Amino acid sequence: LAYLLYAVTPVEGKTLNAVLAERLSAAWPHTTGTVFLFAFLGSEAVLLLIAAETGFLDGPRVLANMALDRWAPTRFANLSDRFITQNGILLMGLAALVMMTATRGSVDALVVFYSINVFITFTLSQLGMVVHWWRQRRTERAWRRKLAINGFGLVLTTFILVSLTAVKFFEGGWATLLVTGLLVVAAFAIKGHYVGVTDQLRRLDAIVDAAEVEQSLRAPAPVAADPEARTAIVLVNGYNGLGLHTCLHVPRMFGDTFRNFAFIAVGLVDAGNFKGAAEIESLRAHTAAEAERYAAWARARGYGAATFTAIGHDIMGEVMRLAAEAKVQFPQSVFFAGQLAFERETRLTRLLHNSTAFTLQRRFFVANLPFVVLPIRVSNIAA
Repeated sequence: LAYLLYAVTPVEGKTLNAVLAERLSAAWPHTTGTVFLFAFLGSEAVLLLIAAETGFLDGPRVLANMALDRWAPTRFANLSDRFITQNGILLMGLAALVMMTATRGSVDALVVFYSINVFITFTLSQLGMVVHWWRQRRTERAWRRKLAINGFGLVLTTFILVSLTAVKFFEGGWATLLVTGLLVVAAFAIKGHYVGVTDQLRRLDAIVDAAEVEQSLRAPAPVAADPEARTAIVLVNGYNGLGLHTCLHVPRMFGDTFRNFAFIAVGLVDAGNFKGAAEIESLRAHTAAEAERYAAWARARGYGAATFTAIGHDIMGEVMRLAAEAKVQFPQSVFFAGQLAFERETRLTRLLHNSTAFTLQRRFFVANLPFVVLPIRVSNIAA
């Protein structure tokens, strides 16, 4: 609107905003006009800098939310600096470098990429709010007014998106849609893989019901854990088929060597539950309860049992701390962890499934703690 009111036209070597600032201050005293011009352009530069910085600060958080819903690798849901911030920023920086290299730093091309994608974002955000207010129509009194506001925004941003794409289609718009489309396809591929893996893990979880039935039939007197007896300390993450299969592998491989079972469980504080004290306390209680279910399983089979639990955003650090405590209480111990072993492992499975067990194995070895990774085979995964 300001360009129209002040008849701003392109001038060689100047941005349109610079021309606008000059037109605005043309009749002012020279010093005042110069100060205004530099303040105007300086404010614009600072605003763009803050906008770019915001993208790098919040980009990893967007990745975290996507990872929680399995649209991105799950490791990006972790709140530790290395996983969500460092790796997220490095990933965004690498993508920016690729874009700069591919376009050879062309401002015209990059502006088209930015403009179309930013209005895709605006349109999806407005659409999401329209859907939200429609779903809240029975509980929100002012839902019509709020829906109308976001509905107007949706119509406006959609019109701009469509017109901008049409006008700039042969000036980089097609490439923007191609790159963005490929990212969408990749997200769907990641989601499909995780859905397939989840279906396979449900087969492992069938052992949970069987274990509970067997446990109800067995009612031996609880055995106190002997600190001097050989102890299998198992790293678990929730009471599930993977954890039970790991526990069952221990006597299969080592017979009656171990007379105690201890369980280490760490509740991960991630982008999904880091919302308040109530959620944190609920996570703490849930983690302890799940570990106790493993202890009950061990006691039903005549083993001594103990649990070590904690919550935190750094799984590695918390596990190592609990492992040191467990080693003090049970000096004759060996640590175990289960790791999914895909029948047809690909680069995709290595990327999407973190190798926490193998990373821990290296840290345990450095700490001079015996550590065994037990493979739990998963077959027929479409990767």
